[in-house]
Amino acid sequence: MSHPPSRIRTILPTSGRTALGATVAGGLLTGIASAPERLHRLLRRRFPMVAVTGMTGVGKSQLVDRLTRRTSADGVMEVGSAVMERRTRRSARLHGFRFLVVPGDNAATRLGALDEVFHDEPVDGVIHVVANGYATPRRTAGTTGAATATREEQLAAELEDWTITSHRIASMAVRRQKPIWLVIAVTKADLFPDDVEEAVHYYSPGSGTPFGDKVDALRALAGGAKLSIDVLPVSSQSGDRKSAMPPKRANAMLDALAARMAQLSGHA
Repeated sequence: MSHPPSRIRTILPTSGRTALGATVAGGLLTGIASAPERLHRLLRRRFPMVAVTGMTGVGKSQLVDRLTRRTSADGVMEVGSAVMERRTRRSARLHGFRFLVVPGDNAATRLGALDEVFHDEPVDGVIHVVANGYATPRRTAGTTGAATATREEQLAAELEDWTITSHRIASMAVRRQKPIWLVIAVTKADLFPDDVEEAVHYYSPGSGTPFGDKVDALRALAGGAKLSIDVLPVSSQSGDRKSAMPPKRANAMLDALAARMAQLSGHA
């Protein structure tokens, strides 16, 4: 049987009512204060942050556009974006990824972007993009005409770029309590369809190659339990029928990358 309000006030002394009110108010304030943090954690679980790194001309933006099913109205983008690009991939299950595409040029904007994704707000995973020496050459500032570079020069530039990035990844990994993941994406596989396995081997840990040795060094610095490493080939084209690589194979490579990212992030 319920009591009228006057009866409740008689049973509960004034001091008790005050204490109860303070407890309820404190609980509400605590809940409100912690709500943004809980929402942030939920967002990070459902939409992890992924840094996309690599030197200029390897096809970072093009790869992320394919992963996010985004098409550029301007066609092929000019090589060498000077700002950090942001993309989001969404799925029907309310999962996805937030991509931060780090500029590839060795400029102040690139260094600032590297600090942001590896130090200021550390990401959950990294896609480091390489192109087996087939990166599009970039013109020197102030020059005109087509840029030229040998494949050997591009491979050497990739190695130099990786040295800088891998140190940042190692520094982030040792600071994080939970493990992070790294996928080395070997793009432009349509340009060397018969040598895809050889290219993947070149970038793999334990391969004994110059790049593989540096990947081994990263794993040693970060600790095997703190960092998982995968090497996957990807075609930079969206299944062009004139390409040397059939559309079905190119799309399968992209699907394999997306599936592995989902596994690493606990979405599958």
